Amino acid sequence: MVPQDISERSAGMLGLFGRFVALIGAAMILMRRGGASNGKPALGGAPIIPEAKPQRIPTLKMPTARGWTEGHTPTAAPGLKVNAFAKGLKHPRWIYVLPNGDVLTSEALGVDGGRMRTPFDYAMYATMKRAAAVGDSPNRITLLRDTDGDGTAEVRHAFMEGLNHPFGMALLEGTFYVGNTDGLMAYPYTDGTTRIAAQGRKIADFKPAGHWTRSVLASQDGSKLYVGVGSLSNIAEHGFAAEEGRACIYEIDLKTEKSRIFAGGLRNPVGLAFEPATGALWTVVNERDGLGDETPPDYLTSVKDGGFYGWPYCYWGQTVDDRVPQAPGLVATAIRPDYALGGHTASLGLCWLPAGTLPGFPDGMVIGQHGSWNRSTLSGYRVIFVPFENGKPSGPPRDILTGFLSPDEKFSYGRPVGVTIGPDGSLLVADDVGDVIWRVTGA
Repeated sequence: MVPQDISERSAGMLGLFGRFVALIGAAMILMRRGGASNGKPALGGAPIIPEAKPQRIPTLKMPTARGWTEGHTPTAAPGLKVNAFAKGLKHPRWIYVLPNGDVLTSEALGVDGGRMRTPFDYAMYATMKRAAAVGDSPNRITLLRDTDGDGTAEVRHAFMEGLNHPFGMALLEGTFYVGNTDGLMAYPYTDGTTRIAAQGRKIADFKPAGHWTRSVLASQDGSKLYVGVGSLSNIAEHGFAAEEGRACIYEIDLKTEKSRIFAGGLRNPVGLAFEPATGALWTVVNERDGLGDETPPDYLTSVKDGGFYGWPYCYWGQTVDDRVPQAPGLVATAIRPDYALGGHTASLGLCWLPAGTLPGFPDGMVIGQHGSWNRSTLSGYRVIFVPFENGKPSGPPRDILTGFLSPDEKFSYGRPVGVTIGPDGSLLVADDVGDVIWRVTGA
């Protein structure tokens, strides 16, 4: 949906602000100074995080969305190969595999952010539009079926339509759950169906807009659902009341349909996954902007029941963000994350990869890094793997897919989002700029 303030203005206004974007972009590069990366990303369990350098104007840099030409694919790591499982989608964000092997993908674009008040708001909108990150949202879930087992989906159905910015999905005991931006919906499901047209019912409400995605993960015993709900803003600049019930992970009891906040202080927790040996819940979190290229890093962390992870008051444990009015009691309880993923990588997708699923890869987590906009040198735009031992990350990240970004950083061919294990044991990756679901296997 195009914000009303933009839709009421002509292309001439957008052209004016396009010129403004060029000017402000040049100014941002000149102003980044100590906030720029020193070439060493903040990674791992003990990252070196540069001192915060608050930016009067946040760095705004985003490649133009180009998409993939015929025969052009991401670059798979040695020993792996990649093919398009499905093309011609519209902004596929998340993937869910049904028990019969059908693959579902939710297709949606961002929610209307409301009235734009400043030149920077217009600059941000123009930049995001160029990157294919805003526009008319398809608001549907598409079903894909590989009938002959060749690794390409030959059958496609509109599984659900008319949804409100759908994202996460789960199927439990004949009920299909969808994480819409404004709530968790439940629908009756029949095995093998290619379409759900029944009226759903809402079993949990969430505030829409801002970080709009609502990831959904079933507990290992199927009795509960976990839902990631991001913040409205960067550092609660619209007030703390607007952030109530946000920046957290919810736990929903499916028997009583009561929900509670399982953990908070998580600015934008998107991907959710269980580590099978310990049963711990893990998430990837997008941290705040405007403090420098690597400050603070996005992260992968286990999530403790009742835990508080710092946002908006502090980051990476008790490192205070002095742009925010403080709450010392909460800061004192802030849990330090387990594993840094580098600054502004926009790590969104997350799934557990059992050892041997891909040749040469041990147990660990796969992460879809959507890619940065708030850095002088872009980061992310790749699919990575973090090895695990004894229930914890155990080494540096490894690339699985790269090549989503042009070498000069001017264009993005694609941007990876959701990741999951396919029905044939492959790795599936949603690419919302390339409009493709990629399939990764051994070479």
